[in-house]
Amino acid sequence: MRKLQVQGVHHITLTGADRQTSIDFWEGVLGMPFVFDQPNLDAPDEGHLYFDPGDGRLITIFTNESRAPVHDRTPTDPGCVHHLAFTVSKATFSQATERLDERGLPHSGPKDRGFMDSIYFTDPLGLLIELACYRFEPPRGCSHADVMITAHRIRVERGDSHIAEIHLADAIEQLVTDSQSSLSTDRGPKHPW
Repeated sequence: MRKLQVQGVHHITLTGADRQTSIDFWEGVLGMPFVFDQPNLDAPDEGHLYFDPGDGRLITIFTNESRAPVHDRTPTDPGCVHHLAFTVSKATFSQATERLDERGLPHSGPKDRGFMDSIYFTDPLGLLIELACYRFEPPRGCSHADVMITAHRIRVERGDSHIAEIHLADAIEQLVTDSQSSLSTDRGPKHPW
């Protein structure tokens, strides 16, 4: 038996309400360019809108002019989507509460997640949206996931209950040491004063 190895998220498709609500939220609030539009090939009475979340992948929305936005929170039963998280820069994150407040959108306020900062609010259909801002940049040639798994191992080895910035900093140091050569034979910490 062999795996079906995935290599990333291709797209996420959501069931939307009317076309304009989708465009106004995904492009008008979250800034995702509206890049493609066609009928839903499995249900020709519906539209299929495509938005670029910033990494060239796609968020797509099935729309139908007979569906009105329902503002109740989407179900969180087993098997349901709890929330979607999107990466934002530190500059954007620092403006998130102000920009959500300008629209009168209720939100969670900033949340400290140890390795990132988050803020939560719902879309016009009640889907929970998270804006997430990493607190670190991975070393050259490494991914955020490389830093996270290394930080996790460090955290567990130390018996700490949750990830903190010290684990990230130590993980980044370890990844640089492991992935970059040096002419030094002793790369340990020093006190040169």
